[in-house]
Amino acid sequence: MQPKIYHVDEHKIAPDKIDSHAFYVIQKLRQAGHTAYLVGGGVRDLLLGTRPKDFDVSTSARPEEIKALFRNAILIGRRFRLAHIRFGQKVIEVSTFRSGATEEAGLIVRDNEWGSEEQDVLRRDFTINGLFYDPESQKVIDYVDGYPDIEKKILRTIGKPDVRFIQDPVRMIRLIKFCARFNFEIHHPTFEALLNCKGEILKSSQARIFEELLRMLESGSSKAFFHLLNEYGLLKALSQPLAAFLDKPNNQALQLLGSIDDEVRKNTSFDRSLLLAALIFPLFQENVTERNKREDRPLHLGQIAEMAHRTIDQIFHPFFSIPRRMRGIMGFIMTSQFRLIPLDGKLRRPKPPRDAFFPYALHLLKLRAGINPELLSHYTVWTEASFASHEPIEAPHPRRRRRRRRRRKSDEKPV
Repeated sequence: MQPKIYHVDEHKIAPDKIDSHAFYVIQKLRQAGHTAYLVGGGVRDLLLGTRPKDFDVSTSARPEEIKALFRNAILIGRRFRLAHIRFGQKVIEVSTFRSGATEEAGLIVRDNEWGSEEQDVLRRDFTINGLFYDPESQKVIDYVDGYPDIEKKILRTIGKPDVRFIQDPVRMIRLIKFCARFNFEIHHPTFEALLNCKGEILKSSQARIFEELLRMLESGSSKAFFHLLNEYGLLKALSQPLAAFLDKPNNQALQLLGSIDDEVRKNTSFDRSLLLAALIFPLFQENVTERNKREDRPLHLGQIAEMAHRTIDQIFHPFFSIPRRMRGIMGFIMTSQFRLIPLDGKLRRPKPPRDAFFPYALHLLKLRAGINPELLSHYTVWTEASFASHEPIEAPHPRRRRRRRRRRKSDEKPV
């Protein structure tokens, strides 16, 4: 198959938009006799006129050959072996051309069959992600008609959509993600396959889906994403309680996500525990309010904390497994909303807790006050009290996991 070539006077990608480290990686691979291009989302974003978050490289070099060329490279993955080349905090992901694009409907469990650049494109998910870019000749190389799909704002799978979704059901999540981010129209056969194959999503790795959901909460397009995820029926398969809640008219979950999106677009960064707590807090608040009405006396914070953890389990189990630390922070943020605003709604003299995660709880109250102006006085009082009582507490940085040192035989005690 001969690809279509688009030159710089057509695609308008400016050379200074190309990451210098990605360009260096491509040049070094080519000097060693390998083929190498920019590929995937970075090329798509350049054509859309947005700044790519990542610049990925695809090459004819095998993973071991990549590692031999770059001292700063590490090899990762079993199902999908590739190299990460580090430049300080930046990572350039380098993958080897792969084959294996079949029309057999079966879950892909391994993806390490090496192939040509054409074969590599044909096994990718959507046409808009199937473009190569040569930064030296400034050419876009298109085997799958991805360039006109970007111009027409169409999302279309490469190959038969139902087969593609059965092979890797996470592609359905990614389809909705691109629809939410770019406001593209889904090609009709691709949309029909999405509706027909949505049940396949439960065959996917929960870790991969969970990561996609977290990334969308951080994307600035989370409101549109969760709305579409629910409208197309995938959220019901992943979390029936959350889907049922989002079906209710005027629910505040999507409004909170809209407020988060506004802040993300202003370059505000959020801890992932706070994002998840904000997503499910309106449902939790409804549960607490209903139970409080049934009780003879107001619920105390211990009971509310227990309900917070039960709500987390109710929404995310059995498909998702929330890490213990994240679950604990979420429970604290959600419970703290009823410390900040008691169930009776009275404004009391606040005493801010000396807890490292209290700023997260206060941030959620700020988001809630953005859609419920009557909460603004509570937020103002707690913020002023926080500054008056002590130096503002900085939210902690995410902990890095420490690697365990393997015990050597010489370290072992004699029996």
